Amino acid sequence: MQILEVSLQGFRNLGKLHIKPSEGINVFYGKNAQGKTNFLESLYFCATGRSMRTKNDWQMIGFDEEESHIRLVVAKKNRNERIDVHLKRDTKKGIARNGVPIKKLGDLFGTLYTVVFSPEDLSLIKEGPGERRRFLDMELCQLSRIYYFDLQQYYRILKQRNNLLKEIKKKPSLQETLFAWDQQLIEYGERIIGARRDFLLRLDIIAAEKLNALTGGLDRLKIIYKPSCELGQMTEKLNRNLQRDIYLGSTNYGPHKDDILFYIGDKEVKSFGSQGQQRTTALATRLAEIDLIREETGEDPVLLLDDVLSELDESRQKFLMESIQGLQAFLTCTGIEDAIKKYISKNNLFFVENGQISPENEILF
Repeated sequence: MQILEVSLQGFRNLGKLHIKPSEGINVFYGKNAQGKTNFLESLYFCATGRSMRTKNDWQMIGFDEEESHIRLVVAKKNRNERIDVHLKRDTKKGIARNGVPIKKLGDLFGTLYTVVFSPEDLSLIKEGPGERRRFLDMELCQLSRIYYFDLQQYYRILKQRNNLLKEIKKKPSLQETLFAWDQQLIEYGERIIGARRDFLLRLDIIAAEKLNALTGGLDRLKIIYKPSCELGQMTEKLNRNLQRDIYLGSTNYGPHKDDILFYIGDKEVKSFGSQGQQRTTALATRLAEIDLIREETGEDPVLLLDDVLSELDESRQKFLMESIQGLQAFLTCTGIEDAIKKYISKNNLFFVENGQISPENEILF
Protein backbone atom coordinates (compact mmCIF):
# COMPACT_ATOMS: atom_id res chain seq x y z
CA MET A 1 0.00 0.00 0.00
CA GLN A 2 1.28 3.43 -0.90
CA ILE A 3 -0.04 6.99 -0.78
CA LEU A 4 0.43 8.48 -4.25
CA GLU A 5 -0.96 12.01 -3.77
CA VAL A 6 -2.06 14.26 -0.93
CA SER A 7 -3.94 17.53 -1.45
CA LEU A 8 -4.82 19.83 1.45
CA GLN A 9 -6.64 23.12 1.79
CA GLY A 10 -7.49 24.93 5.03
CA PHE A 11 -6.26 22.12 7.28
CA ARG A 12 -4.94 23.58 10.56
CA ASN A 13 -1.99 25.87 9.81
CA LEU A 14 -1.10 24.19 6.52
CA GLY A 15 -1.40 26.14 3.32
CA LYS A 16 -2.84 24.86 0.06
CA LEU A 17 -0.69 21.85 -0.71
CA HIS A 18 -0.34 19.12 -3.30
CA ILE A 19 2.33 16.53 -2.55
CA LYS A 20 3.37 13.37 -4.35
CA PRO A 21 5.30 11.33 -1.78
CA SER A 22 7.76 8.67 -2.82
CA GLU A 23 8.08 5.04 -1.90
CA GLY A 24 10.08 4.31 1.22
CA ILE A 25 10.71 6.79 4.02
CA ASN A 26 9.52 10.35 3.37
CA VAL A 27 11.10 12.78 5.83
CA PHE A 28 9.37 16.02 6.83
CA TYR A 29 11.73 18.22 8.82
CA GLY A 30 11.71 21.70 10.27
CA LYS A 31 11.41 23.57 13.54
CA ASN A 32 8.66 22.81 16.02
CA ALA A 33 5.12 24.19 15.50
CA GLN A 34 5.53 24.54 11.73
CA GLY A 35 2.96 21.94 10.67
CA LYS A 36 4.75 18.59 10.51
CA THR A 37 2.43 16.76 12.89
CA ASN A 38 -0.58 18.45 11.28
CA PHE A 39 0.35 16.80 8.00
CA LEU A 40 0.52 13.35 9.62
CA GLU A 41 -2.82 14.05 11.29
CA SER A 42 -4.44 14.61 7.90
CA LEU A 43 -3.24 11.20 6.70
CA TYR A 44 -4.45 9.49 9.86
CA PHE A 45 -7.85 11.15 9.51
CA CYS A 46 -8.20 9.73 6.00
CA ALA A 47 -7.57 6.24 7.37
CA THR A 48 -9.84 6.39 10.42
CA GLY A 49 -12.20 9.35 10.06
CA ARG A 50 -10.82 10.64 13.34
CA SER A 51 -8.00 12.82 14.57
CA MET A 52 -5.21 11.31 16.64
CA ARG A 53 -5.10 14.53 18.70
CA THR A 54 -8.61 15.90 19.24
CA LYS A 55 -12.22 14.75 19.44
CA ASN A 56 -13.49 17.95 17.81
CA ASP A 57 -13.36 17.95 14.02
CA TRP A 58 -13.72 21.73 13.80
CA GLN A 59 -10.34 22.16 15.52
CA MET A 60 -8.68 20.83 12.37
CA ILE A 61 -10.00 23.74 10.30
CA GLY A 62 -7.53 26.62 9.95
CA PHE A 63 -8.16 29.66 12.17
CA ASP A 64 -9.03 31.94 9.25
CA GLU A 65 -10.84 29.26 7.24
CA GLU A 66 -14.49 28.27 7.13
CA GLU A 67 -13.81 24.78 5.84
CA SER A 68 -11.07 22.28 5.19
CA HIS A 69 -10.49 19.74 2.42
CA ILE A 70 -8.28 16.66 2.17
CA ARG A 71 -7.88 14.50 -0.90
CA LEU A 72 -5.70 11.42 -0.87
CA VAL A 73 -4.99 8.75 -3.51
CA VAL A 74 -3.87 5.32 -2.31
CA ALA A 75 -2.34 2.57 -4.43
CA LYS A 76 -3.29 -0.92 -3.29
CA LYS A 77 -2.31 -4.26 -4.75
CA ASN A 78 -5.23 -4.50 -7.16
CA ARG A 79 -6.51 -0.95 -7.50
CA ASN A 80 -6.19 2.71 -6.60
CA GLU A 81 -8.62 4.37 -4.21
CA ARG A 82 -9.42 8.01 -3.49
CA ILE A 83 -10.48 9.48 -0.17
CA ASP A 84 -12.06 12.95 0.03
CA VAL A 85 -12.70 14.70 3.34
CA HIS A 86 -14.70 17.89 3.81
CA LEU A 87 -14.75 19.60 7.21
CA LYS A 88 -16.98 22.60 7.78
CA ARG A 89 -17.73 24.57 10.92
CA ASP A 90 -21.04 23.67 12.59
CA THR A 91 -21.68 20.96 9.98
CA LYS A 92 -21.17 17.23 10.10
CA LYS A 93 -17.99 16.09 8.34
CA GLY A 94 -18.29 14.65 4.86
CA ILE A 95 -16.16 11.74 3.67
CA ALA A 96 -16.27 10.12 0.23
CA ARG A 97 -14.61 6.95 -1.00
CA ASN A 98 -13.93 6.88 -4.74
CA GLY A 99 -16.37 9.75 -5.16
CA VAL A 100 -19.20 8.04 -3.28
CA PRO A 101 -20.16 9.61 0.09
CA ILE A 102 -19.96 7.11 2.93
CA LYS A 103 -23.00 6.77 5.17
CA LYS A 104 -21.20 5.14 8.11
CA LEU A 105 -17.65 5.68 9.33
CA GLY A 106 -17.13 1.93 9.27
CA ASP A 107 -17.32 2.08 5.46
CA LEU A 108 -14.05 4.02 5.45
CA PHE A 109 -12.02 1.42 7.32
CA GLY A 110 -9.86 -0.70 5.05
CA THR A 111 -9.27 2.01 2.46
CA LEU A 112 -5.97 3.02 4.08
CA TYR A 113 -4.17 1.12 6.85
CA THR A 114 -1.86 3.12 9.11
CA VAL A 115 0.39 2.46 12.09
CA VAL A 116 1.35 5.50 14.17
CA PHE A 117 4.60 5.86 16.12
CA SER A 118 4.89 8.87 18.44
CA PRO A 119 6.42 9.93 21.76
CA GLU A 120 2.91 9.50 23.21
CA ASP A 121 3.26 5.74 22.69
CA LEU A 122 4.54 5.59 26.26
CA SER A 123 0.99 6.33 27.37
CA LEU A 124 0.08 2.89 26.06
CA ILE A 125 2.29 1.48 28.81
CA LYS A 126 2.14 4.11 31.55
CA GLU A 127 -1.38 5.53 31.50
CA GLY A 128 -4.72 4.02 32.55
CA PRO A 129 -6.76 1.24 30.93
CA GLY A 130 -8.64 3.71 28.72
CA GLU A 131 -5.50 4.35 26.65
CA ARG A 132 -4.98 0.65 26.07
CA ARG A 133 -8.63 0.06 25.15
CA ARG A 134 -8.40 2.88 22.60
CA PHE A 135 -5.32 1.24 21.13
CA LEU A 136 -7.14 -2.09 20.89
CA ASP A 137 -10.26 -0.62 19.38
CA MET A 138 -8.51 1.48 16.73
CA GLU A 139 -6.42 -1.45 15.53
CA LEU A 140 -9.37 -3.83 15.45
CA CYS A 141 -11.62 -1.28 13.74
CA GLN A 142 -9.05 -0.89 10.96
CA LEU A 143 -9.02 -4.65 10.47
CA SER A 144 -12.72 -5.43 10.84
CA ARG A 145 -15.84 -3.45 9.99
CA ILE A 146 -17.79 -6.06 11.94
CA TYR A 147 -15.82 -5.18 15.06
CA TYR A 148 -16.50 -1.49 14.48
CA PHE A 149 -20.23 -2.19 14.19
CA ASP A 150 -20.24 -4.37 17.33
CA LEU A 151 -18.35 -1.70 19.26
CA GLN A 152 -20.75 1.05 18.19
CA GLN A 153 -23.73 -1.06 19.16
CA TYR A 154 -22.21 -2.03 22.49
CA TYR A 155 -21.59 1.54 23.59
CA ARG A 156 -25.04 2.65 22.38
CA ILE A 157 -26.68 -0.06 24.47
CA LEU A 158 -24.37 0.60 27.43
CA LYS A 159 -25.48 4.23 27.46
CA GLN A 160 -29.14 3.18 27.43
CA ARG A 161 -28.57 0.67 30.23
CA ASN A 162 -26.79 3.22 32.41
CA ASN A 163 -29.60 5.72 31.90
CA LEU A 164 -32.11 3.05 32.87
CA LEU A 165 -30.11 2.13 35.98
CA LYS A 166 -30.39 5.73 37.16
CA GLU A 167 -34.15 5.68 36.55
CA ILE A 168 -34.56 2.36 38.38
CA LYS A 169 -33.03 3.91 41.47
CA LYS A 170 -35.88 6.42 41.43
CA LYS A 171 -38.57 4.02 40.21
CA PRO A 172 -37.77 0.33 41.08
CA SER A 173 -40.62 -1.05 38.96
CA LEU A 174 -38.58 -0.24 35.84
CA GLN A 175 -36.16 -3.03 36.72
CA GLU A 176 -38.25 -5.53 34.75
CA THR A 177 -37.35 -3.67 31.52
CA LEU A 178 -33.62 -4.14 32.10
CA PHE A 179 -33.57 -7.70 30.76
CA ALA A 180 -33.91 -6.63 27.11
CA TRP A 181 -30.94 -4.28 27.33
CA ASP A 182 -28.86 -6.88 29.17
CA GLN A 183 -29.41 -9.45 26.43
CA GLN A 184 -28.18 -7.06 23.75
CA LEU A 185 -25.25 -5.87 25.86
CA ILE A 186 -24.15 -9.46 26.43
CA GLU A 187 -24.48 -10.35 22.74
CA TYR A 188 -22.23 -7.54 21.52
CA GLY A 189 -19.97 -7.65 24.59
CA GLU A 190 -19.13 -11.32 24.03
CA ARG A 191 -18.22 -10.62 20.40
CA ILE A 192 -15.90 -7.80 21.45
CA ILE A 193 -14.23 -9.92 24.14
CA GLY A 194 -13.63 -12.74 21.66
CA ALA A 195 -12.17 -10.41 19.01
CA ARG A 196 -9.89 -8.69 21.53
CA ARG A 197 -8.68 -12.00 22.93
CA ASP A 198 -7.82 -13.39 19.48
CA PHE A 199 -6.08 -10.17 18.43
CA LEU A 200 -3.95 -10.00 21.58
CA LEU A 201 -2.95 -13.66 21.35
CA ARG A 202 -1.46 -12.92 17.93
CA LEU A 203 0.00 -9.57 18.97
CA ASP A 204 1.69 -11.18 21.98
CA ILE A 205 3.60 -13.67 19.82
CA ILE A 206 4.80 -11.13 17.26
CA ALA A 207 5.67 -8.38 19.77
CA ALA A 208 7.70 -10.88 21.82
CA GLU A 209 9.71 -11.71 18.68
CA LYS A 210 10.30 -8.00 18.01
CA LEU A 211 11.47 -7.32 21.56
CA ASN A 212 13.69 -10.39 21.54
CA ALA A 213 15.41 -9.13 18.39
CA LEU A 214 15.62 -5.58 19.70
CA THR A 215 17.28 -6.57 22.98
CA GLY A 216 19.38 -9.44 21.68
CA GLY A 217 17.33 -11.95 23.64
CA LEU A 218 17.77 -10.18 26.99
CA ASP A 219 14.09 -9.33 27.55
CA ARG A 220 11.07 -11.61 27.22
CA LEU A 221 7.82 -9.74 26.57
CA LYS A 222 4.38 -11.07 27.47
CA ILE A 223 1.15 -9.24 26.61
CA ILE A 224 -1.82 -10.39 28.68
CA TYR A 225 -5.46 -9.59 28.05
CA LYS A 226 -7.25 -8.70 31.28
CA PRO A 227 -10.97 -8.70 30.47
CA SER A 228 -13.50 -7.46 32.97
CA CYS A 229 -15.49 -10.61 32.10
CA GLU A 230 -14.21 -13.78 30.53
CA LEU A 231 -16.10 -15.23 27.59
CA GLY A 232 -19.38 -16.67 28.82
CA GLN A 233 -19.32 -14.78 32.13
CA MET A 234 -21.12 -11.54 31.29
CA THR A 235 -24.59 -12.83 32.20
CA GLU A 236 -23.41 -14.01 35.61
CA LYS A 237 -21.45 -10.81 36.29
CA LEU A 238 -24.35 -8.52 35.37
CA ASN A 239 -26.84 -10.51 37.43
CA ARG A 240 -24.60 -10.77 40.47
CA ASN A 241 -23.79 -7.06 40.50
CA LEU A 242 -27.20 -5.71 39.55
CA GLN A 243 -27.92 -4.00 42.87
CA ARG A 244 -24.49 -2.40 42.91
CA ASP A 245 -25.01 -1.15 39.34
CA ILE A 246 -28.38 0.33 40.34
CA TYR A 247 -26.86 2.00 43.39
CA LEU A 248 -24.00 3.51 41.35
CA GLY A 249 -26.07 4.20 38.25
CA SER A 250 -23.50 2.59 35.96
CA THR A 251 -22.48 -0.80 34.56
CA ASN A 252 -19.37 -2.09 36.28
CA TYR A 253 -18.57 -5.15 34.18
CA GLY A 254 -18.07 -5.54 30.46
CA PRO A 255 -15.55 -4.72 27.70
CA HIS A 256 -15.62 -1.04 28.65
CA LYS A 257 -13.64 -2.07 31.76
CA ASP A 258 -11.01 -4.24 30.00
CA ASP A 259 -7.25 -3.75 30.28
CA ILE A 260 -3.99 -5.07 28.84
CA LEU A 261 -0.93 -5.98 30.91
CA PHE A 262 2.65 -5.88 29.61
CA TYR A 263 5.26 -8.03 31.33
CA ILE A 264 8.99 -8.37 30.82
CA GLY A 265 9.95 -11.56 32.58
CA ASP A 266 7.95 -11.56 35.79
CA LYS A 267 7.80 -7.75 36.10
CA GLU A 268 4.87 -5.64 34.97
CA VAL A 269 6.39 -3.01 32.70
CA LYS A 270 4.02 -0.23 33.79
CA SER A 271 4.98 -0.40 37.46
CA PHE A 272 8.45 -1.92 37.49
CA GLY A 273 9.98 -1.47 34.04
CA SER A 274 12.67 1.10 33.40
CA GLN A 275 12.03 4.03 31.05
CA GLY A 276 14.06 2.19 28.42
CA GLN A 277 12.02 -0.99 28.84
CA GLN A 278 8.78 0.96 28.58
CA ARG A 279 9.90 2.61 25.35
CA THR A 280 11.14 -0.68 23.93
CA THR A 281 7.88 -2.42 24.81
CA ALA A 282 5.85 0.29 23.08
CA LEU A 283 8.14 0.12 20.02
CA ALA A 284 7.90 -3.68 19.80
CA THR A 285 4.11 -3.47 20.07
CA ARG A 286 3.85 -0.93 17.25
CA LEU A 287 6.16 -2.97 15.03
CA ALA A 288 4.03 -6.03 15.71
CA GLU A 289 0.99 -4.12 14.41
CA ILE A 290 2.66 -3.90 11.00
CA ASP A 291 2.97 -7.68 10.72
CA LEU A 292 -0.57 -8.23 11.96
CA ILE A 293 -2.07 -5.86 9.39
CA ARG A 294 -0.02 -7.49 6.64
CA GLU A 295 -1.10 -10.98 7.71
CA GLU A 296 -4.77 -10.02 8.02
CA THR A 297 -5.18 -7.91 4.88
CA GLY A 298 -2.35 -8.80 2.51
CA GLU A 299 -1.46 -5.10 2.40
CA ASP A 300 1.46 -3.24 3.95
CA PRO A 301 0.29 -0.37 6.16
CA VAL A 302 1.54 3.19 5.75
CA LEU A 303 3.63 4.26 8.75
CA LEU A 304 3.32 7.65 10.46
CA LEU A 305 6.34 8.38 12.65
CA ASP A 306 5.98 11.62 14.56
CA ASP A 307 9.29 12.77 16.07
CA VAL A 308 10.08 9.32 17.43
CA LEU A 309 13.81 9.18 16.70
CA SER A 310 14.60 11.86 19.27
CA GLU A 311 13.11 9.59 21.95
CA LEU A 312 15.22 6.54 21.01
CA ASP A 313 18.87 5.77 21.56
CA GLU A 314 21.14 4.93 18.63
CA SER A 315 20.58 1.16 18.73
CA ARG A 316 16.79 1.53 18.84
CA GLN A 317 16.89 4.09 16.04
CA LYS A 318 18.83 1.65 13.87
CA PHE A 319 16.48 -1.22 14.70
CA LEU A 320 13.41 0.86 13.86
CA MET A 321 14.79 2.12 10.55
CA GLU A 322 15.84 -1.36 9.47
CA SER A 323 12.50 -2.83 10.53
CA ILE A 324 10.48 -0.50 8.27
CA GLN A 325 12.48 -0.98 5.09
CA GLY A 326 10.25 -1.74 2.13
CA LEU A 327 7.31 0.18 3.61
CA GLN A 328 6.10 3.68 2.86
CA ALA A 329 6.63 5.88 5.90
CA PHE A 330 6.13 9.54 6.77
CA LEU A 331 8.66 10.60 9.38
CA THR A 332 8.85 14.00 11.08
CA CYS A 333 11.92 15.42 12.78
CA THR A 334 13.51 18.76 13.56
CA GLY A 335 16.78 17.87 11.85
CA ILE A 336 18.23 15.18 9.60
CA GLU A 337 19.88 12.75 11.98
CA ASP A 338 22.68 10.40 10.94
CA ALA A 339 20.42 7.45 11.76
CA ILE A 340 18.19 8.17 8.75
CA LYS A 341 20.55 9.64 6.14
CA LYS A 342 21.38 6.33 4.50
CA TYR A 343 17.71 5.35 4.30
CA ILE A 344 16.43 8.32 2.28
CA SER A 345 17.01 9.77 -1.17
CA LYS A 346 16.70 13.26 -2.61
CA ASN A 347 13.11 12.52 -3.64
CA ASN A 348 12.01 11.73 -0.08
CA LEU A 349 12.92 14.92 1.76
CA PHE A 350 10.50 17.78 2.52
CA PHE A 351 11.09 21.02 4.41
CA VAL A 352 8.22 22.35 6.55
CA GLU A 353 8.02 26.02 7.56
CA ASN A 354 5.04 28.22 8.45
CA GLY A 355 2.56 25.68 7.14
CA GLN A 356 4.29 25.29 3.78
CA ILE A 357 5.81 21.98 2.68
CA SER A 358 8.36 21.93 -0.13
CA PRO A 359 10.80 19.37 -1.56
CA GLU A 360 14.30 20.02 -0.24
CA ASN A 361 17.04 18.00 -1.85
CA GLU A 362 20.06 20.27 -1.74
CA ILE A 363 21.03 19.87 1.94
CA LEU A 364 22.09 16.26 1.80
CA PHE A 365 22.56 15.53 -1.89
